[in-house]
Amino acid sequence: MKLLKQFIQQETVLTAAAVLAVISAFFVPPDVQYIGYIDLRTLAILFSLMTVMAGLRRQGFFDGLGRALLSRTHSTFQLTLVLVGLCFFGSMFITNDVSLLTFVPFTFVVLSRLGADVRRSLLVPVVCMQTIAANLGSMLTPIGNPQNLYLYGKSGMSIGGFVLLMLPYTLVSLLLLLAWAAMVCRKASAALSVDELVSSSASQGDQKIILLYLVLFAVCLLSVIRVLPYGIAFAAVLVCVLFADPHTLRAVDYSLLLTFVAFFIFIGNLGRIPAFSGWLQEFLTGREVLVAVLASQVTSNVPAALLLSGFTAETQALIIGTNLGGLGTLIASMASLISYRQIARELPQGKKQYFGLFTLSNLIFLAILLGVWFLLR
Repeated sequence: MKLLKQFIQQETVLTAAAVLAVISAFFVPPDVQYIGYIDLRTLAILFSLMTVMAGLRRQGFFDGLGRALLSRTHSTFQLTLVLVGLCFFGSMFITNDVSLLTFVPFTFVVLSRLGADVRRSLLVPVVCMQTIAANLGSMLTPIGNPQNLYLYGKSGMSIGGFVLLMLPYTLVSLLLLLAWAAMVCRKASAALSVDELVSSSASQGDQKIILLYLVLFAVCLLSVIRVLPYGIAFAAVLVCVLFADPHTLRAVDYSLLLTFVAFFIFIGNLGRIPAFSGWLQEFLTGREVLVAVLASQVTSNVPAALLLSGFTAETQALIIGTNLGGLGTLIASMASLISYRQIARELPQGKKQYFGLFTLSNLIFLAILLGVWFLLR
């Protein structure tokens, strides 16, 4: 019983998705059509990308990139720009989750080398900014987050079309982050020594393994843009990692893959219940962006994308809505919990300050970006 309770606490979204799938099966008993619910392309590419990112992270590739950039910083403003920029631009290619898993702990290490006053004034705002930056940067590309990968595949858009769709929101987000960084650093302005920030004792990964993962990443991108069949990319990643770096397979987020499967079953079954399907389609029509934003606040944006995509053909509106919907509550994007847990573990006395600043900042960013959407529609 204790293990079950622990599992539910750790995998709340997966548990909820599984329960919904089971309940829906009572209304639509399992049959051969269940197989058609599963989007194998999304699952295969998601697994491949998560495996490659886990491998690069284990080899210290992103940590090394961060240290190289930090070696060129000489002020708190530059330091803040690098730490936030790593999350913003990094999330476009390595997903918001991996970006925060890598660079938030890195930030704690870097800031621990500064004076106590500077560290105290920077830590909570910078981690808050990094979290928002990861969620906002990830919206530009199909591989930035799981819901983008799924909706991109479903939409049939070109990668250029996807980027152009989200580019205005990304540019506004970047300007907002720059303004915020300038305000934060006005209160904690100080000159920095490079030696304070960059440790020469950082461990180096296996360069051959890193090169392999970079090649596999290129293979994954080719499958995302539909140049290479997703099955070939999946097989290449699985076989190469099994032989070259099998321990990486333990670091893959299999619970996310299972969550997708459970939601595919739930959505597929709902689509076969005419009364509910008709009501939701009617309710969504013309309100896709706003409903996606609101749904994300209580379910997070990945489940919201999976659920709503089954009842509207306006996939582009869902892409905008679920990406903007990652702002708001702490659970609007599950990636945000990564930073909160890190703060709770490393700086427990700062939890309330972080939560308050995070919520206020997210609501301000969300209001501004919704204003951008209103002007562009």
